[in-house]
Amino acid sequence: MSSIDDNVKIKLDSIQKELILTNLDEDGKLSCLKAFKVSRLIGRKPKEMSAITKSLGIKITNCELGVFGKLRFQDPNIEVYNRLKQNYMGHKTLECKVLWDEAQRSSLKTVGSTVKNSDIDVVHCQLGCFREKKGHKNGSES
Repeated sequence: MSSIDDNVKIKLDSIQKELILTNLDEDGKLSCLKAFKVSRLIGRKPKEMSAITKSLGIKITNCELGVFGKLRFQDPNIEVYNRLKQNYMGHKTLECKVLWDEAQRSSLKTVGSTVKNSDIDVVHCQLGCFREKKGHKNGSES
């Protein structure tokens, strides 16, 4: 899975780089949630994070919606699934932001579990990791 801006180079100062590096996990990767946090800390838009991390040789991992990474999910929530289906006219693809907005009504874990265990595909990652997911979710690493 390639990022939206594979060839974009973003210059960072030493403080910005340090903030990124201090938020990496034990495998040297940046989780989805921490990528959002770091984007605020370094004064960048979330959609720039894929290009930023790629330029530093760092991978973003553990998508909260289950598109990539190794997060474990619960069983799907049928109420959330039905609400998504009803509110979005049966679309099988929903934008990441729409799903995060839905999480305001329940929780990100509940929405992620529902999406991961359903026929819904996530598109337009807010961190810039992907526009569209090819094929069905399989838990593979980004």
